[in-house]
Amino acid sequence: MSTACSTRPRVRCGRWRRRRDADGHVGARVTDSEFDLIRQYFTPATAPRDDVPLGIGDDCALLAPPPGLQLAVSVDTLVAGRHFLPDVDPQSLGHKALAVNLSDLAAMGAMPAWATLALTLPAADRAWLAAFMRGFTELAALHGVQLVGGDTTRGPLSVTIQVHGFVEPGMALRRSGGRPGDRLFVSGTVGGAALALRLAQQGAPVPQTLQRRLDWPQPRIALGRLLAGSTGAAIDISDGLVADLRHVCEASAVGARVDLASLPLPTQVAAVCAAGDWHTALAGGDDYELLFALAPDVVDEVLTRCRGTGEAIQEIGVLVDEPGVRLVYPDGRIGEDGPDGFDHFKS
Repeated sequence: MSTACSTRPRVRCGRWRRRRDADGHVGARVTDSEFDLIRQYFTPATAPRDDVPLGIGDDCALLAPPPGLQLAVSVDTLVAGRHFLPDVDPQSLGHKALAVNLSDLAAMGAMPAWATLALTLPAADRAWLAAFMRGFTELAALHGVQLVGGDTTRGPLSVTIQVHGFVEPGMALRRSGGRPGDRLFVSGTVGGAALALRLAQQGAPVPQTLQRRLDWPQPRIALGRLLAGSTGAAIDISDGLVADLRHVCEASAVGARVDLASLPLPTQVAAVCAAGDWHTALAGGDDYELLFALAPDVVDEVLTRCRGTGEAIQEIGVLVDEPGVRLVYPDGRIGEDGPDGFDHFKS
């Protein structure tokens, strides 16, 4: 991953090498106006941090992690037609591309700090890029993130962001920290983003509240920091509640029992579930909420702190000795393991 904003893979700001295609042919040279785009939209994109001695503009960024803290790093790629519709609003895409990465930091209890951004664009569209960076920078400012580098190239639309954050040694939340008897919680609501996508794909009207859940997810950074150091396990819900809960169970060598009547659902999702379709709520994904397990002796303290900070969490089940995920339906039926979530190589 490069660490300085550029227009070619090896990151030389202000220079461009014509790329060769798969047959070795040299592509068209990029115009000077595209260098202007980088200077205009990337270099001043975010507020400077004291721990960035050198940001965008050189072959590498120079970063100074605070002493005594561990560095948390995550990267995600979003591809048009796979993770978002090609005609997506660019401002919401800029927000979401950063949000899904910050959600990983939240799941580890880390404080966000830096980001790199690699954009593959079909064309140099000044209005599109301005809107994209507006969505990116507004969320970056909210969480104190500085853009320290990246890469741009021409091709099918995709976005890759790497984020860096800090966490105190021994305080990071892990998937592997769960134990039998730990109580399961989830933040916010689940299923809203998946239902929005489903309705859009069907050509049906999408309620604005659900559309915002899909396009403008809010990373639970404050909740992650509140949970940091708590005994238990955590993960962010990106691929679906059951699929991500399985990751926790496998890493912690436990099973889980989920009380579906306790799930926090948007009204529209609750109606779908009441009609017998639980797949949207359990396997749709794109929620970017935190799913976490707490040892019984810390639950009261965490609940008190959440009430004090306004963090909405809901208890939904418990970790158990027996492997697998068991779903307890509102009518008392018990389902074994539940539906699969999103998988890039199966879906």
